Amino acid sequence: MQILLEVGIVILGYIIGSIPFGLLIVKLKTGKDIREIESGRTGGTNVVRAAGFFAGLLTAILDILKGAVSVWLAQALSSNHLVHVLAPVGAILGHNYSVFLISRDADGKLRFHGGAGGAPALGGAMGLWLPIFPIVFTVGAVIWFTLGIASVTTMAIGLVVIVVFVILAINGQAPAIDILYGVLAEILLVWALRPNIKKLIEGRERVVKFSLNGWLRARKEAREEAGR
Repeated sequence: MQILLEVGIVILGYIIGSIPFGLLIVKLKTGKDIREIESGRTGGTNVVRAAGFFAGLLTAILDILKGAVSVWLAQALSSNHLVHVLAPVGAILGHNYSVFLISRDADGKLRFHGGAGGAPALGGAMGLWLPIFPIVFTVGAVIWFTLGIASVTTMAIGLVVIVVFVILAINGQAPAIDILYGVLAEILLVWALRPNIKKLIEGRERVVKFSLNGWLRARKEAREEAGR
C-alpha cells in the first residue's frame, strides 16, 4: 500500500506539471493557441513572444510553483525522501509532455506538447531547499543578460542545482540524493532542448536583443550596414 501511495505521489507530480498555464494565459489574453506560435512551447519565454512580458512572467511564476508544490505535497504525504525527489521530476515531465496537450501528427502518431522544463526544475529545487532560489535566479539573470540565449539559461539551471546540492551534501546540509534531482532535471532539460542545441552548434539560435550579446550583435550589424 505504501508503494502504491508513493507511486501515486509521483504521478500526481506529473499531473500538476501537466497544467498548461502558458497555453491558458495566452488563450485568455489573445485568443491564440501558443502551440502555433514561434517555438510552440508553453513556457514563459514563448509566452512573452505570444502575449507580452507580464503574461510570460505570470506563466513563469506559476510554472515554478508546479515544481515546488509537487515537492511540498510529497513531503506532506510521505516521509520517503526519494519520493520528494522524484515528484518534481514528474512535474518536469508533465510540463514538457503534458497529458492535457496530446495531439496526432500527420503520420497519426501521438505527440505531447509542453515547455522545456526550466521553471518547474527551479521550483522543484526550491521545494527541496528554498534558499536555492536567489542563487539560481542570480546566475540565470547574469547568463540571460550577457549571452541573451534562453536555451543556455535553461540548461544552466540544472547545472547550478547540481553544483549547489553537491556542495550542500559535502557540508552535510542536505542528503546526497538531492544531487540525483539535479542530474535528472538537467537530463530532461537537455533532452527537451535538442533542437535548440542543434541551432546553437549551427550558430542560428535566437539571441535576445536586451542583452550584452544582443547589443553587440546589433552594433556589428549596424556597422556592416553603414559600410555598404
